[in-house]
Amino acid sequence: MCLDCSSLGSKGLKRRHLMKLAGLGLAAGGLAPVALASETKAPAAADSHGAEGQSAEAPTEGAHDAGSDAGHAEAAGAKPAAADPHAAPADGLTPKQALAKLREGNRRFVEDANACAADLAHRRTELAAGQHPWAIVLTCSDSRVTPELIFGGVTLGELFVVRNAGNVLDTGALGTIEYGTEHLHAPLVVVMGHKKCGAVAAACDVVKKGAVLEGSIGKMVQPILPVALAALFTSEDFVGQTVRNNAVSGAKRITEESAIVTHLVDSGAVRVIAAVYDIETGEVAFIDKIS
Repeated sequence: MCLDCSSLGSKGLKRRHLMKLAGLGLAAGGLAPVALASETKAPAAADSHGAEGQSAEAPTEGAHDAGSDAGHAEAAGAKPAAADPHAAPADGLTPKQALAKLREGNRRFVEDANACAADLAHRRTELAAGQHPWAIVLTCSDSRVTPELIFGGVTLGELFVVRNAGNVLDTGALGTIEYGTEHLHAPLVVVMGHKKCGAVAAACDVVKKGAVLEGSIGKMVQPILPVALAALFTSEDFVGQTVRNNAVSGAKRITEESAIVTHLVDSGAVRVIAAVYDIETGEVAFIDKIS
């Protein structure tokens, strides 16, 4: 556990500490890794972030094999190590497993679970040879919306993230998603809006109040305008409804405009969904049906 986490005592990590950790994550590379317990002389567990097919090496001392060491540990009453929440099967995740992993991560975040990512220096070294993210997230640039924290403190190499104001599906975003699905083989794509989104609110002001946005901001929100116009007078929460509809619209457009992603979706290798993040509660509402 990192120093910021250990200083919090038994109350758990609050979201404001998580946000602090986001800025300090790279500094963890200078911290000494936590020493592993060696009383049971059990083999070291394989790093959950290791390359596919890599297995843990047994201790070189003594003539005991892994099975006998595990038996001694069980006889001594030692508790098995908790499963690493970031671990992925060696053969990769299915779209269903990736979504379950995001749901579980967000649950930990909402409950203020200890989500510190440890041993970043070692993880960074592992990833130097290549990356294998298990989810792609298109979301807003809003500084309160940090996918790596929102989904349970995932560490380096797990999420392939695209961010812009209003989580707009522009050419750059769509090309990035195609690369992530086809070349990096990420099985899940999530288009995530968030409550109190400034970009969506600006688009709603253009539609409802005739507001004029200066500079490039007006051009930036243009893709949101048709969504806002369609949502006008459909809900008392005009901005909130537009946030949700904009996320769903972005997810639908991915499959409509990308033959690459559509092929992967049809084959069952990829799933595309929408979501809305609540910046007050920390909860993510997933929208599975986008058609």
